[in-house]
Amino acid sequence: MPETLPTTDAATSHAPASDADLLDQTATAVRAAGSALRERFGQVVRYQTREELMGALAVNDDTALDILRPRLTHLRPEAGWVEDELDGGALPPGEWWVVDPAEGNVNHLHALPEWAVTATLVRENQPVLTVVHLPLTGETYTALAGAGAHLDGRPLRVSPTTDLGLSIVATSQARPDEDDDVVRRVGSSITAMLFDALVVRTAVPATLHLLHVAAGRIDAFWQFAGARADLLPGALLVTEAGGRISDVEGRPWTPRSESFLAAAPGVHAEAVATLSR
Repeated sequence: MPETLPTTDAATSHAPASDADLLDQTATAVRAAGSALRERFGQVVRYQTREELMGALAVNDDTALDILRPRLTHLRPEAGWVEDELDGGALPPGEWWVVDPAEGNVNHLHALPEWAVTATLVRENQPVLTVVHLPLTGETYTALAGAGAHLDGRPLRVSPTTDLGLSIVATSQARPDEDDDVVRRVGSSITAMLFDALVVRTAVPATLHLLHVAAGRIDAFWQFAGARADLLPGALLVTEAGGRISDVEGRPWTPRSESFLAAAPGVHAEAVATLSR
């Protein structure tokens, strides 16, 4: 079963009309969920224990899911449903909604602006369409396999940069409580990029960095470990905007991969060399 992202020429290929219509309807649902989360945003939510933190995160998730799940299920009644943002690996055959109801949820709780709502339709382990909505700015990023990536209807293209030494790059923490090997690998990769790139940004969530890669604002993003909901939306956006997706050693990326790299084509090889040291 193929799992790698499709490589397409967005300028010359066309997606089926049914998928294009589905993308529009998905965007409407995602925006509605974002509006509900925006109404809850603004005050720092205090917690003293991990249990209190998980409870606060769940309230945000449920607020968005109460809107997303019935609407997306109505659009594709036979599709499976994945809403655990920490799940990884390949999906069973068929269609699946991969949803992150509050991407960057912990930022939302801390009254930080870096959060979003995402929904991606995966068909036979290939992302078909994705919507990422930023409720605080009102921006909606969309991608449709074979039809390009867009920000509020405007086409996106990755950076033309060809020199890693002139590049802004970014990384993210995939999840809390990573094992020691992953933590050390993250640290060493940041150090390597500090030597080779112009500027290194580190923050969560991954999706927001990948939006910037697709829009040409930053030149590369990498992450060790990861989850479907973290990476699939941005991976499709970057691919459809002309970027390259692989693991950090340059091999084809799949949801089973232990690392992820999205980069402008002109710096991809340099980024692989830096991260492979």
